[in-house]
Amino acid sequence: MSPAELIERKRDGAELEPGDLRRFLEAYLRDEVADYQMSALLMAVFFRGLSASETEEMTRAIIESGRRLDFKGEGPPAVDKHSTGGVGDKVSLVLAPLLAELGLRVPMMSGRGLGHTGGTLDKLESIPGFRTGLDLDEFRAVVDEVGCAMIGQTPEIAPLDGRLYALRDVSGTVESVPLIAASIVSKKVAEGIGGLVLDVKVGRGAFMSDEAAARRLAETMVTLAGSFGLKASALLTAMDEPLGVAVGNALEVREAFDCLRGEGPADLREVTLELCAVAAVDAGTQPDLDVARSRLASLLDDGTALDRFGRLIERQGGDRGVIDDPSRLAAAPVVRELSSPRTGWVTVLDAREVGLAAVELGAGRHALGDEIDPAVGFEVLCSVGDRVEAGQALARIHARTDDGAARAALRLEQALELADAPLDRPPLVLGRVDPP
Repeated sequence: MSPAELIERKRDGAELEPGDLRRFLEAYLRDEVADYQMSALLMAVFFRGLSASETEEMTRAIIESGRRLDFKGEGPPAVDKHSTGGVGDKVSLVLAPLLAELGLRVPMMSGRGLGHTGGTLDKLESIPGFRTGLDLDEFRAVVDEVGCAMIGQTPEIAPLDGRLYALRDVSGTVESVPLIAASIVSKKVAEGIGGLVLDVKVGRGAFMSDEAAARRLAETMVTLAGSFGLKASALLTAMDEPLGVAVGNALEVREAFDCLRGEGPADLREVTLELCAVAAVDAGTQPDLDVARSRLASLLDDGTALDRFGRLIERQGGDRGVIDDPSRLAAAPVVRELSSPRTGWVTVLDAREVGLAAVELGAGRHALGDEIDPAVGFEVLCSVGDRVEAGQALARIHARTDDGAARAALRLEQALELADAPLDRPPLVLGRVDPP
């Protein structure tokens, strides 16, 4: 079947033969299929979807396009976590050392921020000297020594995914359930882990604003992972408002340190503990969720997980001194407060708008090549359901210039809505999806 014929079949809603889809993808990797033809297929998939067998075949092709690791041999169970992206989501910085302190291995490959969502690699790289570009041999060595490692995707792992995502990003086809599932699951299978916990965000600041669509994505990923022998569970978590207080790279690192001291925002702690508990129970190292939560909470409160993170920072070339002296992290020269215009109740705190405001400050990027300013961002000092007084500080803006702070304040004002009556705050964990 020619590339044009295959594109036409998917455009018209037909299910593709696995062999035809595999040959098309392999030909693209050999540059025998043009970018415009692959973009056309991706758009057809965006509108027509993929069947379970088509999604599995695409995932297999992505996995087999590169090298596969194997952490399933001797040693503690190896697990990882993936978030579909949110604002203020610094969970990975807490989760990796916390699960390692519990006795699991956490070989974590993370991504960069794009659009209104932040990226774990950008946060880590706000720590002076921290290296996220380890090769696979050093990656494995760090996991063996520290119990966890946090790096970016290397060229050896799922190279087809990197090429497909670059096209999806510029062709308006990112928000497709089968394409998202194939991208995420392929990389996690290639990591060679035995367990995966998925944090599927739902709400204004998530790629999936609708809970039903988020659940479909979670179910697709859990089932797809299982078809490749990877045990996965998913939590649906709220992302209508930012997670925690800090939004911005160095600011979020500070907040992660606080959480690892047993302090920090309650919502960040709750989501992290729940994801960790699911991962630990699925791995068979804890008898049930209640026991796991209790044990994990004690590891946060006694500071041992923070010490583990310090060892990780040092092993990956970073300045471990930032833990005890956060002033060694980048700090913005301009700090301004946004005050409440009146007394009332916070009913909306739009995570997407907050994320876009952070991008405008320089904390995020419009395109992959954009530079990140690690110092800038926000401390969001209120939450949905809070009563605020006129003149009370709603947010603290960390900016490079006075003009930047003023523009950010205007955008933050658009993210907030106050009312004369309270609104109940929805739960953080909206549901769970287990293997079928």
